[in-house]
Formats: sequence, structure tokens, C-alpha cells
Amino acid sequence: MFNKIILVGNLTRDIELKYAQGGSAIANTAIATSRKFTVNGEKKEETCFVDITFFGRSGEVANQYLRKGSKILVEGRLKFDQWVDQTSGQKRSKHSVIVETMQMLDSRGEVSQGGYSDEGDSGSYGGGYDAPAQKAYTPPPAYTRPSPAKMPENNLPEIDINEDEIPF
Repeated sequence: MFNKIILVGNLTRDIELKYAQGGSAIANTAIATSRKFTVNGEKKEETCFVDITFFGRSGEVANQYLRKGSKILVEGRLKFDQWVDQTSGQKRSKHSVIVETMQMLDSRGEVSQGGYSDEGDSGSYGGGYDAPAQKAYTPPPAYTRPSPAKMPENNLPEIDINEDEIPF
């Protein structure tokens, strides 16, 4: 089966970072996504709030660079949680997202721009940007047309062949 979800929205609260007994980071927050549509000529907007969880280095990166209101794209898998409410004793449930990759979408002046994937141990940022604390962004050099390559001189002797002498 295939379980993949992509969400773009704004964080509804600051990230809550905890560490498991093994030292692995676990970061929790929520994202709000919205959809605008028209019904009978009336414009409406629907907002969906989804809890999201980061694990490992991506949780630490998210905690360092993201705040409430930060715009972000997350890719991950949908998880279904069930529990019994302590106060009422009723069964409760919700869907949440386990984040596998993220892309920070705020402008560079507000929050760093770039992406992070927890896959592999490289810890590299995507999107063509480096983490602001490590290195300032420099645009790529302007394109310059390469000069044409010099053609080699033809040192072969010229052969005079009559078309009637060719066997095919």
C-alpha cells in the first residue's frame, strides 16, 4: 500500500522539542492548510488543522528555524492515533502526519529558506540554499556563452573519385 501526504501551510504553534531515552529528537507542532472555493457565487474558505511530528535531525532543524506562523511544505505519511479520554472514558481518535521531508517556504528575511530531509546521514539542505548559520547564500554566476571550439586542420589528401567507380 501507498501512504504519502503533502501539505503546505503555516505552523499553528511553536515547535515542542523532546528527546527520547535513546537521544533521538521528537518535535511536535501543527500545520493549518486552507482551501478557497465558491458555492452558488459565494466565496468560502475551509481550514484544516493537522498535527505533525518530526523525528531525528529534522526535528532539531525545524525547532531551530521554524516558529508559529512559519510557512512550510511537508511530505510524510498519515498516521491514525486512537486513545481513551482520561476524563470522559470515551474512545478518541485523530489523524496526524509523520514528516519525512520538509521545505521552508518563508522569504529569506523572515526565516531561512531551504529544505531538509531526514533520509540519509548527510544532513544536507535542499532547495539550493545552505543553512544561514553555516554560510550566506550567494547567487550562481551569470551565464556566459562559451567561445566556439577551434576546428582541427584537415591534413588529409584530397581524393578524386568518379561516382561510376563506386560499386554500390
